[in-house]
Amino acid sequence: MGTRRRQLLPNLYKLFEVVIAAASFLLALMPGMEPSEGMSISEIFSVQISVREIILFALFLILWHLLFASFGLYDSKRLSRKWEEVFEVLQATTIGVAVLYIAGRTFHVSSLTVPFLTIFWALDTVTVIVIRKFVRAALERMRMRGRNLRFILIAGTNPRAIEFARDIEANPGLGYRILGFADEDWSGVAEVEKSGYKVVCRLQNFREFLRENVVDEVVVALPMQSHYAQASEIGAICEEQGLVIRFISSIVSPKLAHTRTDELAGNAFIMIYPRTPEFLSLLVKRAFDFTMSLIGLIVLAPVFVAVAILIKLTSPGPVFFSQKRLGFNKRIFSVYKFRTMVIDAEEKLAEIDHLNEVSGPVFKIKNDPRVTRLGRYLRKTSVDELPQLFNVLNGDMSLVGPRPLPVRDYLGFRQDWQRRRFCVRPGLTCLWQVKGRSSIPFEEWMALDMQYIDHRSLWLDLQILVRTIPAVLKGLGAT
Repeated sequence: MGTRRRQLLPNLYKLFEVVIAAASFLLALMPGMEPSEGMSISEIFSVQISVREIILFALFLILWHLLFASFGLYDSKRLSRKWEEVFEVLQATTIGVAVLYIAGRTFHVSSLTVPFLTIFWALDTVTVIVIRKFVRAALERMRMRGRNLRFILIAGTNPRAIEFARDIEANPGLGYRILGFADEDWSGVAEVEKSGYKVVCRLQNFREFLRENVVDEVVVALPMQSHYAQASEIGAICEEQGLVIRFISSIVSPKLAHTRTDELAGNAFIMIYPRTPEFLSLLVKRAFDFTMSLIGLIVLAPVFVAVAILIKLTSPGPVFFSQKRLGFNKRIFSVYKFRTMVIDAEEKLAEIDHLNEVSGPVFKIKNDPRVTRLGRYLRKTSVDELPQLFNVLNGDMSLVGPRPLPVRDYLGFRQDWQRRRFCVRPGLTCLWQVKGRSSIPFEEWMALDMQYIDHRSLWLDLQILVRTIPAVLKGLGAT
């Protein structure tokens, strides 16, 4: 799960629990309503509820949201104890009802009677607790089955680090998995390995381990007095690559990331994580991705059929080409494209690698001999990219984001700041796509990806999507 998804559930609660409060409020009013015979629903509410009460109702919803937020109910509860959340809900709703009672007496709101408030309190409290318990149980069951996992690398092998690892493994429902430990050679390393844990890398190889493995979070458990410089360097490396870091104490001053305090398995941490847009923007972005990719697949179905037939008629081999690429936090997924090359194109790459016309680890040449006649047209018009709508629908990609790179290209990275591109979901199109594609040097391409990550928003996404259309029509930078 990524940083974006980390805030998904707590923010969904913000929406749902205001709706629950509103519904409980209205349901609690029903017993006190005595409509005249033949009155419509709208007439009932127009009689029973005054304009002043409507205004107070809106203020109540705002107050209810702020009250729940003040009790930390919109913070992530992944790491909290099961019953803590129940007590927090009980406290918030009880105090909230007490405030409503006082407000009713102060402003002479006739509907805020003791029976009404009792019914409202019971409805809202029970509904919120039941939903939260159900969601928690469902998430824990999902994590126990190996889904919604976060992979942790622990820097340090002191007793506190080992105790932390044991606490994590004792709670598999949290969805955290220990990748191993990173430390220098010292006598304590042998004790760690005797305990059944693995030291997966030395501190001097920490950067290389992050490059080559899926790591969601790094927990720094090094002694601060003797390892301050190394802990600071680890923090800088993780920030550079867009990873979440948990520190026992604050030892870095991030320039590109957010910081906040957090708790994990009873331990207090300072967490540094990549900057992300507001929850609503992320939710709208995913909804937009899903809706538009689904519509696109339906509308373009005749194009898919026509292209498939042309590919089969013009060259031997399958219609689609699948390739392993790196997605969010370097997770490997299969990207889909219409096949534009001969069937043994991957094997022939070594023969023409010396003809590469672009800088950096990527390979592109204008007249690639492996590309079929039809493939040249499909590439120039970007029609070959259309099957990636399936990747967007599935959630491996977004409509807008850094282009997903093949594993081969990633292995050629030489600067770690470029790896921050993996802290967001890859996309069908991006700034590089609309500004020239293959005509842009690799370093500038990576800089454009960083520019997108640092300024991403729904408005920027829409601008890029609109600019993609003329860029595709012109065949800008296509090879």
